[in-house]
Amino acid sequence: MKHLRVGFVVSVALALVACSKTPPPPEPVRAVKLMTVAPSGLTAQEVYAGEVRAQVESAQGFRVGGKVLRRHVEAGQPVKAGQLLMELDPADLRLAAEAGQAQVAAATTQRDLVAADLKRYRDLRAQGFISGAELERREASLAAAEASLRQAMAQASVQGNQAGYAQLRADGDGVVLSVGAEPGQVVSAGAAVVRIARDGVRDVVFGVPEDRVASVRVGDRVQVQLWASHEAPLEAVVREVAASADPAGRTFQVRVALPADARVVLGATARVSFGTHGEALQAIRLPTSALARVGNDTVVWVFDPQSNTVQPRPVQVAMADGNDVVLQGGVQPGEEIVAAGVHVLTPGQQVARFGASRPTIDSLPQAETR
Repeated sequence: MKHLRVGFVVSVALALVACSKTPPPPEPVRAVKLMTVAPSGLTAQEVYAGEVRAQVESAQGFRVGGKVLRRHVEAGQPVKAGQLLMELDPADLRLAAEAGQAQVAAATTQRDLVAADLKRYRDLRAQGFISGAELERREASLAAAEASLRQAMAQASVQGNQAGYAQLRADGDGVVLSVGAEPGQVVSAGAAVVRIARDGVRDVVFGVPEDRVASVRVGDRVQVQLWASHEAPLEAVVREVAASADPAGRTFQVRVALPADARVVLGATARVSFGTHGEALQAIRLPTSALARVGNDTVVWVFDPQSNTVQPRPVQVAMADGNDVVLQGGVQPGEEIVAAGVHVLTPGQQVARFGASRPTIDSLPQAETR
């Protein structure tokens, strides 16, 4: 009987052990990078990246079509007004000019023949051998012959000019930006084969997003800082604002005119600043890596140094500033937040400072158990 009681007690103990739940393993202590919230100066400026270009860029092409025979310039080469840039094969154009001269000769002969006939008919009319109507027909024939001669001369002049169009010459001093045709290539009339940046005033060209283009007006003064120069920024004036957005980048092109005496290099990169230098506002700026989404809220994880735990706190983002965000509110200066690794945290989780000796669970403050 005693053995039965012992067996019963053991069975009950085993059953109780089997029914008890295994406690979950404690969450790992994660090492996180912390940063102290502090206000910083936010410069009240809008800065855009632009490119130095000529104020006048001409895309030159032949006024007639044909096969390119020779080209005499390279990209980046300075040219003078009237300098020969490219030539077409002039054979067909010369033949057309010769045909025009032949038509002029034929029309001249026809005019002279009709004029001689008219003189004879006038003599006959004076002697009464022909009627007045016949004389008028001869005079009309002479007028038609003279008109044909003028037409032939005009056509010959056009064809002679076209023979001269086989040579493409620079229309002003400048620098060759690009060459779009090579010897042997057949080009059509008007096709741009050489682009020239004319000498003179230089512009800086850049794109402005749609939400900021309304604040840019012609005549606004801006400051241009060349990236390759350590000199003081140049004062420039907004000269042109595009009326429509670029179909590829969806930005509006803006051109600002540099001073006439500015020594800049075509194609140089520049920073264009709108606003006053030194005008700064105090704002809280955090790296984007410190933000996380919890439900519908944007939060940061605030560190509690007393318990070494973190809690999410909603924040309001005002704007982006490069790789940082500017907050409207949610955190106070002096508080510590997690700057990286926010997507693996849970509310109330115990953490350790990154770079410090990693604590154990036993060494951290424990919540009171009941």
